[in-house]
Amino acid sequence: MAKGIWIIVEQNKSEIRKVSLELLSKARSIADAAGEPLVAVIAGSGIADLAAKVTPYGADKVILIDDEKLKDYTTGAYTSALNKLIRKEEPQAVLLGNTAVGKDLAPRLAQRLGVGMASDCTGMEADDAAFLSFKRPIYGGKAFAEVAANARPVLATIRPNTFALAAPDAARQAEIVNETADIDAADLKAIVKEVALAVSARPELIEADIIISGGRGMKGPENYTILEACADVIGAAVGASRAAVDAGWIDQKFQVGQTGKTVSPTLYIACGISGAIQHLAGMGSSKVIVAINKDPEANIFTLADYGIVGDLFEIVPLLTEEFKKLAS
Repeated sequence: MAKGIWIIVEQNKSEIRKVSLELLSKARSIADAAGEPLVAVIAGSGIADLAAKVTPYGADKVILIDDEKLKDYTTGAYTSALNKLIRKEEPQAVLLGNTAVGKDLAPRLAQRLGVGMASDCTGMEADDAAFLSFKRPIYGGKAFAEVAANARPVLATIRPNTFALAAPDAARQAEIVNETADIDAADLKAIVKEVALAVSARPELIEADIIISGGRGMKGPENYTILEACADVIGAAVGASRAAVDAGWIDQKFQVGQTGKTVSPTLYIACGISGAIQHLAGMGSSKVIVAINKDPEANIFTLADYGIVGDLFEIVPLLTEEFKKLAS
């Protein structure tokens, strides 16, 4: 009999990704209502101390798969280890963050397990017939599809910043289980030799609570310093539209949109962005959207909660100064 809701916890160098804690927070109430255990599954190397980091967010049980071959994420090794564990334990549902790792791993697990999956979901609720049902944006965010599965386990990836982070319960206790990584040699097709990370004090774009993005209206790469100055005051990540990336003004890793990263921050500030449907598809689920544009007819204003018609080169520095006053 299938049992439990599993959260595949994403970690890097002993740091838990925020989206994994968001999933635990949301799944806790669903697990309680369904009478199911909530299980956090952590794969990696030297991860024994990570159980204490996820337990306060609602886990009843933490499964640790500790193996040197899992030190760095590779598709083959993680798919092999998790596929066999899921088949052995038969959980009701397996949930991952819709991150680079989640988007790579989830469809491969679905193929191995012979089940469907719901991707990039922005809603999740208990369902009497399907156990879980999901809401996901379609047609560039113009509509939403309600998705339910008729096979077990239910498999889905959830967009970061979709669910609120619960207050951690330091007194919570969880069962800790150590599992051996059963990895087929044939699945070890890639070995990570080195990981080179860009160092930045700003939050990662996909998990940031605040994002300030620039588009064609930035007029050149040198002007992104205006956005960076504001971002550093309010603890924001810096983003960009495809037009700015295609012009070579900023690296593609900062691109928000259908062909870039999908984000869902609490606050999204769009500066000099016209509002092409491809860009709106990547940030339309933001909680509050502020648009700054000289063109009062710009499409971005149709989605914005607050709009400022004016020159971003005058407005953004003024906002930065006001934010500094508030911060002090």
